[in-house]
Amino acid sequence: MEPRIQYAKTADGVSIAFWTLGEGMPLVVMPVLGISHIQLEWQVPEWRLWYERLAEKRKLIRYDRRGAGLSDREATDFSLDAYVRDLEAVVSRLGLEKFALLAPQHSGPVAIAYAARYPERVSHLILWCTFARASDFVRSSPQLQALRALLDKDWEVYTETVAHVAFGWSAGEESRRFAAFMRECITPDVWRAAIAAAGEFDVTPLLPQVQSPTLVMHRRQVAYPVVDLGRDLATRIPDARLVVLEGTTIAPWEGMELFLDAVDDFLGEGAPAAAGGAAPGAFRTVLFTDVEGSTALTQRLGDAKARQVLREHERITREALKAHGGTEVKTMGDGFMACFTSATRALECAIAMQRAFAEHNEALLRQAQDEHTEPVEVRVRIGLNAGEPIEEDEDLFGTAVILAARVAAKAEGGEILASDVVRQLVAGKGFLFSDRGDVVLRGFEDPVRLCEVRWREDA
Repeated sequence: MEPRIQYAKTADGVSIAFWTLGEGMPLVVMPVLGISHIQLEWQVPEWRLWYERLAEKRKLIRYDRRGAGLSDREATDFSLDAYVRDLEAVVSRLGLEKFALLAPQHSGPVAIAYAARYPERVSHLILWCTFARASDFVRSSPQLQALRALLDKDWEVYTETVAHVAFGWSAGEESRRFAAFMRECITPDVWRAAIAAAGEFDVTPLLPQVQSPTLVMHRRQVAYPVVDLGRDLATRIPDARLVVLEGTTIAPWEGMELFLDAVDDFLGEGAPAAAGGAAPGAFRTVLFTDVEGSTALTQRLGDAKARQVLREHERITREALKAHGGTEVKTMGDGFMACFTSATRALECAIAMQRAFAEHNEALLRQAQDEHTEPVEVRVRIGLNAGEPIEEDEDLFGTAVILAARVAAKAEGGEILASDVVRQLVAGKGFLFSDRGDVVLRGFEDPVRLCEVRWREDA
């Protein structure tokens, strides 16, 4: 369910939009300069999943900064102190006495200033791909300096380029979505004013004053801010931890499990890992995918075009597995076999896949309508089962695996079917199921109870 939008009033009379999700220890996720829109963010599957995962163990608070999103668009003060007032308004409105603070990119200096001023309020400080001094941020990246030159010339080209640099040049659809999202968040004039004001941020003198336990997280290959700025923060903030993740994107939901594991461990909520990894015969949730009608697709389109369509299935599947901590066991022509140590993550991954395929098909349909051609859809069957498979030569074998494959074969394109074992494992986790009854599966004497996982938004 979409969180309810609420408003807080700052000391200088600016209305700040926010929402909350979950229960427990408060964690405030700060906005990135003017690139925030708390309602539209919820419509992006990767973003929504990231918020839902953050809120599993705590109360998540998200707000729009002044001048952007659903907050007051008429604001004119974009100073560091003004942004601190935005944060103060939200935590005051919620009556939070102590909370953790997660600050990505340009919000880092604001979070550092707040933590230095109010050490008794900030229980933990998490800094993601950020910096202390804006001038260092700009000088560290020739790409960023070139981007600034585009800002006054073409807003659309500027946002498209920002998205490609931020998410990596190989991120096609994701970067296009982000560029369009950015244009919805803020106007060019307000963005220019916010960028100009942010260029004066410098909290370097405050770093030794930060008393809150601090986790500095960065990606090694991001274009900006460069990882050296993260290392500098960790050396200047007393007793700060540094975690460097691999990757070229600033999006924290890429490689989400590594990000969440680091956050959970820092906030004291992580479980100790078992020595030596999973034991032989460990309990796993096995997931199979299969492209419906792939043979007919090849006959209709020809080898080259059909292969191009199937590559999208592979890309979407691998991105979902990466984001949800799944392990790709092998590919089988037009399908995948994967496994998870968590049934919850396996189902979340399956749902993320189907939503991504649906979005991809909608985009293809719009393109076909514009070009007056026949649309080509990728409809994928997904099946899941859980048990203790046999692991041998980096492959999985046994009854649990065979049953998962048979379950997938019973699904229609666009469906997720799961065995009753999986349904019982995730009871109380908020998933919606539709009972398909007892089904006789090839090779199994006893009927197996199956259920359909309801993944569409209107389910």
